[in-house]
Amino acid sequence: MPVSQVTELVANEVKDLVESASRLSAEASRADRSLGHDQIEELSSVAVRGGQLVLRLYGKESHYHQSMQKVLATPAFTVIHSNHYEHVSELVGILRSVAHDVSSGLILSLQGLLRAEIFADFLEMAEHLLEEGYKDASAVLLGAVLEDSLRKIADSSGLQTSHQDGKPFTIDPLNNALYKAKLYGPLVQKQITSWANLRNDAAHGRFSNYDKEQVKQMLLFVQKFCSDHLP
Repeated sequence: MPVSQVTELVANEVKDLVESASRLSAEASRADRSLGHDQIEELSSVAVRGGQLVLRLYGKESHYHQSMQKVLATPAFTVIHSNHYEHVSELVGILRSVAHDVSSGLILSLQGLLRAEIFADFLEMAEHLLEEGYKDASAVLLGAVLEDSLRKIADSSGLQTSHQDGKPFTIDPLNNALYKAKLYGPLVQKQITSWANLRNDAAHGRFSNYDKEQVKQMLLFVQKFCSDHLP
């Protein structure tokens, strides 16, 4: 699914959660007794959905998640009336902050940073394998990182990433699609084709077709490519 569609789904979900929580908070502020079954059920749904959304977007160590957990730990969470609804207002505040992050594009920035960290881990692993003399394993891993990078770039640009039967594109068709879309020039396209051939040799046991120095050059290329082109 393209990033734009994912963002739209998240934005709609957050909007719905904010509206529900805000309405419950307003109703509770005027109620002289605990709200009824329907409102309690709605609050429970908002809490579960909001908690899962925050966890997926920001992770367990984030301030958002910790704040959400603190709110959810409020004694008698589902008992809400004019003397006990501050926790619902706090829930609204957290969800409004998430909505702001989505509308301002910060969520995409966070996701980009996360992807960068993940790719850095894989690239570091490939570099370590190469240094330890495992050029073939390093080449296969680098090929996987390169292919996944191309797919993410195509996906974020709204380009097709799979065949009609649902089978994902490999490096070559992804590379051709990105080049035709003018997301990079002919030199980069030719380099990617070359590294795709090396990756195929490694994956099919044709280890004598390349040497350690070529894998090192592939590592340098993939590092720079990810840095320059990943959204």
